[in-house]
Amino acid sequence: MMEVNMYVALLLSFVSFVTISLFGMVYKHLSHFRGNNLPPGRFGLPFIGETLHFLRSGWNGHPEKFIFDRMSAYSPRVFKTSILAEPTAVFCGALGNKFLFSNENKLVTAWWPDSVNKVFPSSLQTSSKEEAKKMRKMLPNFFKPEALQRYIGMMDEIAHRHFTTSWENKDEVVVFPLAKRFTFWLACRVFVSVQDPDHVAKFADPFNDIASGIFSIPIDLPGTPLNKAKHASNFIRKELRAIIKQRKLDLAEGRASATQDILSHMLLATDEDGKHMNEMDIADKILGLLIGGHDTASAACTFIVKYLADLPQVYEGVYKEQMEIAKSKAPGELLNWDDIQKMRYSWNVACEVLRLAPPLQGAFREALNDFIFNGFSIPKGWKIYWSTHSTHRSPEYFPEPEKFDPSRFDGNGPAPYTFVPFGGGPRMCPGKEYARLEILVFMHNLVKRFKWESLIPDEKIVVDPMPMPAKGLPVRLFPHKA
Repeated sequence: MMEVNMYVALLLSFVSFVTISLFGMVYKHLSHFRGNNLPPGRFGLPFIGETLHFLRSGWNGHPEKFIFDRMSAYSPRVFKTSILAEPTAVFCGALGNKFLFSNENKLVTAWWPDSVNKVFPSSLQTSSKEEAKKMRKMLPNFFKPEALQRYIGMMDEIAHRHFTTSWENKDEVVVFPLAKRFTFWLACRVFVSVQDPDHVAKFADPFNDIASGIFSIPIDLPGTPLNKAKHASNFIRKELRAIIKQRKLDLAEGRASATQDILSHMLLATDEDGKHMNEMDIADKILGLLIGGHDTASAACTFIVKYLADLPQVYEGVYKEQMEIAKSKAPGELLNWDDIQKMRYSWNVACEVLRLAPPLQGAFREALNDFIFNGFSIPKGWKIYWSTHSTHRSPEYFPEPEKFDPSRFDGNGPAPYTFVPFGGGPRMCPGKEYARLEILVFMHNLVKRFKWESLIPDEKIVVDPMPMPAKGLPVRLFPHKA
């Protein structure tokens, strides 16, 4: 009997402990959602919040619906919600963008979901936030227009090889995987001087796994997107370390140039104390660059193909501009910086595509301290989300926002803080100019070879986390007559 009583007592103690622990977790979780004078809105379900609504609007092809429904119901400037189990204030419009971009590292700082840190565990045991700051100090010199000019001919040469092998002599192609192949080939060449197609192809599937899992639901079980992304990132790091070791030897023995790519730049760079980065640290950073350097641009290139198929007059404008440049070149002569500067209409078209189908849907920040925005309190530790769609698709900033109109970008272009496909402020994408070059080189090589038509005219668009046609955008090609 005594043993039974002891067993019951232990069982009750265990149940009590679990209950108290769960209560503590719930209380701690809910305490983050409390405060005075918070923005209007609703948090949704406990823990889950409105995450599924947020994600589902993208899966259904209308990520702007989550934003505009709540702007209409609560406030056109800021509303509260809960995304990824975090209390979140969504800042809307140009004023919201200006506030966040102007207060970077003062009132707010970058924030990523835990899944990002799981895929990119820093070798230095610092957060992805700290690693990103280091990267931003290092990249500007490499990504300046004057530094990138020397890569234009190489980009054109790779584009020529890409279209020759993957597009020409084909009646139909699926655009999205081909666009990814092109931008990834470029990223491998520009960042680590890997250009052999077989070597590039070895990386392709693991990178697709990373892209699919990096912003996935944070469940790390075998077979889940996050788990696949972690395994893929480890595989690529191993491959990158082999490339890094070889490059160190080549630099030491004069077989590699100090300026040939960003890998050489990283290997030779030192911090304030004169120390070089270690190999794992470099591998992490190159991995991040390779992802950022091709995924967003491949989405942009795909939607350029889609809109040019849908809008014959716009296609003719791009074709005329690009053929004038093509006819000015001697046989075999590659594109140069002056040619890129002549592609004004083509870049206006690309910008209008980036307005309507931005690869970056928005980004998160974290409040460093309590502050007031638009008369409402934002507590320290809250997450803040800004959305490209709150301005890109707003008639307040872009009249007839659903209309495709490249002339919006003539002259000085849109008002400040309204066109934000690359973000803004100190955290504006450092690769903006690189993206411009690869997109324009892609457009040049595409339109001088083909016209095309979509095989699925009303193909569904899925956003997860970037927009992509559900079937990859299959098109029928019509080569220009020589």
